[in-house]
Amino acid sequence: MESWRAPQATLDAFLAARHGDPFALLGPHAAPGGTVVRAFVPHAEFLDAVIGDRRVALARRHDSGFFEGLLEGAAPPLSYRLAARNAGGAWELEDPYRFGPTLGPLDDHLLVEGTHRRLHERLGAHAVTHEGVAGVRFAVWAPNAARVSLVAGFNDWDVRRHPMRKRLDSGLWEIFIPGIGAGQPYKFAILARDGTEQPWKADPFGLAAELRPSTASLVAEEARFAWSDSDFLAARAARQASDAPISIYEVHAPSWRRHPDGRFYDWDELAASLVPYAADLGFTHLELLPVMEHPLDESWGYQPIGMFAPTARLGDARGLMRFVDAAHRAGLGVILDWVPAHFPRDPHGLIRFDGEPLYEHPDPRRGSHREWGTAVFDYGRREVAAFLASSALHWIERFHVDGLRVDAVSSMVWLDHGRQPGDWAPNPDGSTENHEAIAFLRGVNALVAEEHPGIAMIAEEATSWPGVTRPSDEGGLGFRFKWNMGWMNDTLRYVALDPVHRRWHHALVTFGLMYAHTEDFVLPLSHDEVVHGKGSLLGRLPQGRSADDWERFATLRAYYAFMWGHPGKKLLFMGGEIAQWREWSEARELDWHLLQWTPHQGVQRLVRDLNAAYRAHRALHRRDREPEGFRWIDPDDAEHSTFTWLRFGADGDPAVAVLCNFTPVPRAEHIVGLPSPGRWREVLNTDAAAYGGSGMGNLGVVEAVDVPHGGFPASARVVLPPLATIWLVQEGDDAGQDG
Repeated sequence: MESWRAPQATLDAFLAARHGDPFALLGPHAAPGGTVVRAFVPHAEFLDAVIGDRRVALARRHDSGFFEGLLEGAAPPLSYRLAARNAGGAWELEDPYRFGPTLGPLDDHLLVEGTHRRLHERLGAHAVTHEGVAGVRFAVWAPNAARVSLVAGFNDWDVRRHPMRKRLDSGLWEIFIPGIGAGQPYKFAILARDGTEQPWKADPFGLAAELRPSTASLVAEEARFAWSDSDFLAARAARQASDAPISIYEVHAPSWRRHPDGRFYDWDELAASLVPYAADLGFTHLELLPVMEHPLDESWGYQPIGMFAPTARLGDARGLMRFVDAAHRAGLGVILDWVPAHFPRDPHGLIRFDGEPLYEHPDPRRGSHREWGTAVFDYGRREVAAFLASSALHWIERFHVDGLRVDAVSSMVWLDHGRQPGDWAPNPDGSTENHEAIAFLRGVNALVAEEHPGIAMIAEEATSWPGVTRPSDEGGLGFRFKWNMGWMNDTLRYVALDPVHRRWHHALVTFGLMYAHTEDFVLPLSHDEVVHGKGSLLGRLPQGRSADDWERFATLRAYYAFMWGHPGKKLLFMGGEIAQWREWSEARELDWHLLQWTPHQGVQRLVRDLNAAYRAHRALHRRDREPEGFRWIDPDDAEHSTFTWLRFGADGDPAVAVLCNFTPVPRAEHIVGLPSPGRWREVLNTDAAAYGGSGMGNLGVVEAVDVPHGGFPASARVVLPPLATIWLVQEGDDAGQDG
């Protein structure tokens, strides 16, 4: 046999899909007297190599389609095409194995070092022109694999067709496939180093995916998009500062509205309906439950498979871009929920990606979360940390989103959070902090702050971890805001009590002010509070003594105005603004039919007015983080279940008094201390008839007189309607007085 022919053992390994170095076998290789070309073209009976006008027949070495031949006098590198024939016809194709690498040593170095900031631009599938030919570059990280093959619709899902080149320094595998474009489904077929074939894997860096239940990645269209939001982005940092009014409408996009036949609204339909709806209600931001690709509808997106791919349920990447652009044109910021805390064990995902723990921590006590049935990322592995950081930048840069709400931070920073004995292990010194996760969070927050100042990174952190919103370089975690889970739990417990019993639980409301200024807080009435048997916000409130549920609606209205007057940014999950009765379900749209009834219309109208007043009166937001921006009028009136306080802004900002009555008993002569005499306008009253209330109030104004009360130099007699909150705004020369 000629010396240039492939050894039979090598050919057998290749045909068995067990050859780990395909570029050493296929394509052009220098040989005595010329260049040998080897190609695998199933279905071809004859195959020629075409160099200009020259055609050289390649011998069919195996009936499955393996060909090889010597091009005498030719020297690599060699540009040629392959011409195939069989009884059905003829076709030409480019040989992927004649092309050089598409990645370079710098990619290897930065990946291993963990400092590659934009892995999503190098790994995954990308349309490129390589060595003068258009096609798609595929790259994947699988350092423990013995072989990685690209399997796809364009190669009949044949693991032998396109085994990839391994870059030994980094564990990256790559291949350039000429002549294909967007829309092609593909996966990676991985042979573990122990010789076992793994379940075919979706692309960890895939930019698009098939609609469930299909699980392949898709070659995405290069999304060149004409954005029109430059003015919005220029003002973004100020819109998201700690002294800005921030009111967030949290949305599960697939269930906000549905078509009559159950189909999801796509991004364009949401842009035409959700965006103007939220803007009309006066919200400043939309927050979307995860829109990253996920296999199970019931996970709401919190078990993501595609950390770079928008879910196919709602359309393609361009659709999401149009949605964000429309939101920005309407003055709405867009926040995405982002889940670096865990990932599902679906076989086509990240779990044991190359036959061994790779993305997950190898110790199951750190790499698994039994309560959720998920795997946990290995934050201490530099390549994994770079993968996650790249995902964060991807959504910010490609989709112009204004913030990421990081899910389940508590489970990341504490080794034992949500875990049973035996399911976790402490540090060698006995401590329970997850130092690797902490370093990752600090790193990604610092990276985002450096690359995109003004982006709002928001933590869902349910413990008393110190310094969540302190900068990373000052020992904090570096988030912009933190959800105030303690406030949410305590106050919802309070309003769920029968009014008769609230006097005994007064501290559930007042305790939150002991720590309200320790972080930059968001007050969240989120999706987690209206699922899993908790009922809706309205439905969990105590049944009133009348048959028409008046007290429930009144309590909800009072609670909303209490929240909007409290220090902290605001977040309300969809359905809360229409006082939904039923618990939320991802399987259906909101109960929009409720808006035919006056009480539900009233709550919606109140939310609109709360947002307008909150934005108009700077004392309600300018000093959220500063203790000087808040002063109790009377925190101790447990007997009557009232709470009264003042909010202050900067010099010149009129003070706002927030007065809450959480009993159904009207207080017609309630005396409150105030910082100065004069007129105080009643700018909001949740008992107004327009909201469905009884219409009791102060006829639009309260007169404070020079009679000291409760440590204040002035006082006023105020009507506190039943189960209501009122806001009073100071007028006159002293209106800008600070507390």
